[in-house]
Amino acid sequence: MNLPNALTVGRIFLVPLLVVVLLTKFEGRLILGMRKELVGAAIFGVAALTDVLDGYLARRRKQITTLGQLMDPLADKLLITAALVSLVQMDLAPAWMVAVILGREFAVTLLRSIAHARGMVIPASNLGKIKMIAEVVAVLLLILGGEQLREFFIAGTIALWIALVSATISGVDYYRKFNRRFAA
Repeated sequence: MNLPNALTVGRIFLVPLLVVVLLTKFEGRLILGMRKELVGAAIFGVAALTDVLDGYLARRRKQITTLGQLMDPLADKLLITAALVSLVQMDLAPAWMVAVILGREFAVTLLRSIAHARGMVIPASNLGKIKMIAEVVAVLLLILGGEQLREFFIAGTIALWIALVSATISGVDYYRKFNRRFAA
């Protein structure tokens, strides 16, 4: 297994750890003497960083593999889904917003799978990348803001709105691209 794929696998293994840290009631809200929100944000931040690193290293080292191309989007979706659902459980994100964002994720994955089965490729769009950045920023700020840091919570909520809007627009864009390629 090459380094980019190992980073992707590492991201997958961080997902359950993130959920445990965010959703477990720790005595005094401390883990090893640190606030659980800081630990959760650190885990999520490291996992998000592996997403950037694995793609960069795969391209730079010319280690792009079929396994990596399949695992990377799966790892991304697992991480974002776990983080957003945890935020809903923690009352830090509205369930309806998370449902729309995750609904878009699954719809786009379905469209891309159908396209792939028919020999078509629908590449990632810039809007999708903006959505991912907004999701990462929103999750980090909402975890850190929680109930104590109002400014972080407000900024995280704004980032979540940006993620919602960009998810919706990019979802429509993927659907249009799919229809154009499918019709041709």
